[in-house]
This record gives sequence, C-alpha cells and structure tokens, in this order.
Amino acid sequence: MNWSKKVLLITGGTGSFGQKFAEFMLKKYKPKTIRVFSRDELKQWEMAKKFNNNSQIRFFIGDVRERDRLERAMDGADIVVHAAALKQVPLCEYNPFEAVKTNILGAQNVINAAIDCNVEKIIAISTDKAVNPVNLYGATKMCMEKLFVAANSYVGDKHRTRMSCARYGNVVGSRGSVILLFEEQKLTGTITVTDKKMTRFWIGLEQGVKFVIRCIEKMYGGEIFVPKISSMRIVDVAKIMAPNCKIKYVGIRPGEKIHECLLTEDEARHAVEYNDFFVIIPGSSLWPYENYYEDGKKLLDGFRYTSDSNKRQLTKKELEKILKGLK
Repeated sequence: MNWSKKVLLITGGTGSFGQKFAEFMLKKYKPKTIRVFSRDELKQWEMAKKFNNNSQIRFFIGDVRERDRLERAMDGADIVVHAAALKQVPLCEYNPFEAVKTNILGAQNVINAAIDCNVEKIIAISTDKAVNPVNLYGATKMCMEKLFVAANSYVGDKHRTRMSCARYGNVVGSRGSVILLFEEQKLTGTITVTDKKMTRFWIGLEQGVKFVIRCIEKMYGGEIFVPKISSMRIVDVAKIMAPNCKIKYVGIRPGEKIHECLLTEDEARHAVEYNDFFVIIPGSSLWPYENYYEDGKKLLDGFRYTSDSNKRQLTKKELEKILKGLK
C-alpha cells in the first residue's frame, strides 16, 4: 500500500492508541494527511502541541453519535481507524444507555458515513472482552464487531468500502490500564489485586499499532484479526512493578472474568492460523474471499485461545522493556 497518497482518519484520535498511531504513521509511513476526530478540544490542543502543530495532522471536534459531522470529517478520506469508544467497565455498567449510544449506535454511524463517503478501508479496534461478554462494555464491542462484519454486505457495487476488526487484549500503559493504577498505588506501599488466579492478555501500545497497520494492509473486508500475544497473571504484573509492596486481594468486581478469551471454539471452526496471528473468516456463504486465506492453517476441533492456556507467557524482562518504553 502506498501510504504517502492516503488520507487517514482516526476516531477517538486523541486517546492512547490514536496518538501512538499518528506518531508511528508520521515517522515511518508519512501519509498525506492524518485527521484526528474526537470530542475533547483540550486533548486536541495538547496533541497539536505534542506534534509541534504538524500541518499533516488535522483536528476535527465531533462525536461518533453525530453522523453529519462524521461525514464531513470523512469526506475525501481513504482509510478510517475506528478507535472511539466508552471503555471503562464500571462506568459502562453504571451508564448503559450512554455506552450503547457511543459503542453501538456510534459504530453504525461510522459505518454509514464511511460507505456514503466511499472510504476505501475501515478497521475497528475491538477487545477480548467482546468474546463471550459478561459486562456491558464487552457486549457493546461484540455488537460493534457484528455490525462491521455484516456491513460489507451492504456496500453494493457503487462503493469500494471494506470493513474489518482487530481484536486484542489489554494495552500496557493505555489510559485506564491497571498498569497506571499500580504506578499510583505503589507510592502507598500497597497494591490491590482482585484475584490471585486472574490472567490477562497483554500487548504493548506500539505493538498494537503495528498490528492494526498490518491488518489494514492485509484485509479484504469482514475478517476479525487476532494477534498472538503474551499472557500474565495480574498478581505477577504487580510483583514485577512493585516488588517491595504489600498485595491486598479485594475480590473480583462485577463484570470481570478470571481469564479472558480472544478466540472461541465456535469461531475457531471458521478461522485460520498464521505464525503470529489468527484470522476469523465470516461464517456467511456470501463472503467471497475464502481462497485468499488458503495458505492459513486450519485449527483443530475444540481449539480456544485463552489467557490461562496461552503458551506465550510474558516474561519479567519483556514486561520491564514495555514499561521502560512508557516513560
């Protein structure tokens, strides 16, 4: 893909992912323009300063709940990365209507605007919490995935838009991450952990950005891409970050799982495996690109990709390297 001729738009572009994505794209791929779409003028102002008012970055204040504003922002865009979402599990549980408006209806607006503006490709950022969801945040992300996969059938012959999803686990150091909580707590001498057995998938911010870029280059439309990433127990993360602190177990919170899953047994039946990622292919017989993934390895019956059974375990050295990159 010739990125130098592409106009990119990132919804939720002032978030942790959006800023790292913009930084990486400008540094390595040098696109024609990056449009940052978000609600917060202060964060846009701070981001503009961070990038020294780079003329390649344009800022659009707007909300994914407003389709008209999305259409204005997407006019002339080639690639859209949909990262805007309400992400905090407890807040989504307490404000379910708002979570639905942003994460589901907002996704629908993004899809419709992208089709009408004839965007070339759009990829949505999803999460392991969308798999067999037990909280509202995960349920809204599951709905978002369903919308993006199915929307490829609605494009028609007059438009070129193709839509896919990138699904991965906890981003180390992103806003709201337990990593930042542990950084604050270790100053008090006590770290709080919900459950000793709890495991999570972990991915570095730059690693997530590189994966999304790769998905954009590879996608045909309708796939859900899942990277092979490392897992680690939450308590081990706490011990590495704060070896001299006391650990207090506070019990699992509403909407939490002990372990997360990135690929279910049912999804594995129509998924293929590569060296460092999986591709979940739409189960619909209408999907025309099966032959494009013939070189992928079929998964065994009963295969599940979960954080507790994951063969890739994050080592102390690897975590420390990621944490060092955040400073």
